Amino acid sequence: MAISKVKPIPVGYHTITPFLVVKDVGRAIEFYKRAFGAEEIMRMNAPDGQSVMHAELKMADSRFFLGCECPEGMSHSPQSLGGTAVSLYLYVEDVDTAFDRAVKAGAEVRMPITDMFWGDRYGKVADPFGHEWDLATHKEDLTPEQIRERAEEFFAQMAKK
Repeated sequence: MAISKVKPIPVGYHTITPFLVVKDVGRAIEFYKRAFGAEEIMRMNAPDGQSVMHAELKMADSRFFLGCECPEGMSHSPQSLGGTAVSLYLYVEDVDTAFDRAVKAGAEVRMPITDMFWGDRYGKVADPFGHEWDLATHKEDLTPEQIRERAEEFFAQMAKK
């Protein structure tokens, strides 16, 4: 009898999988479906049988987890912490359409869509649960030198404002 070897990184996953803590996993699932076209892979209800304790979602080729806030277990949402130090950079085919969809679903605009010095068309939103999403479509392949030159010009313009 042959023994199959379990892969240390499961099929369909990448090395890093974001795990977002939210106050209401069920609401967050529905928001991410509307805002970003996420697909629900699985959900696990809490012992009360009603609320969702854990879920797994997929966007294009990437998966991410959602978990409920559990302060006694040292798991806090951005809403409880008063903000987040992390943002999720989401590449999409059409950033203008994706950005508009997210805002219509209830995301808050943090930075409007603009062409950025590193070659991406880019904008930033915050979801209703306190997580920040950087939405981008890559438009230009640039060398590090071109990016540095454009960055200097960008920051010089910002300093004049």
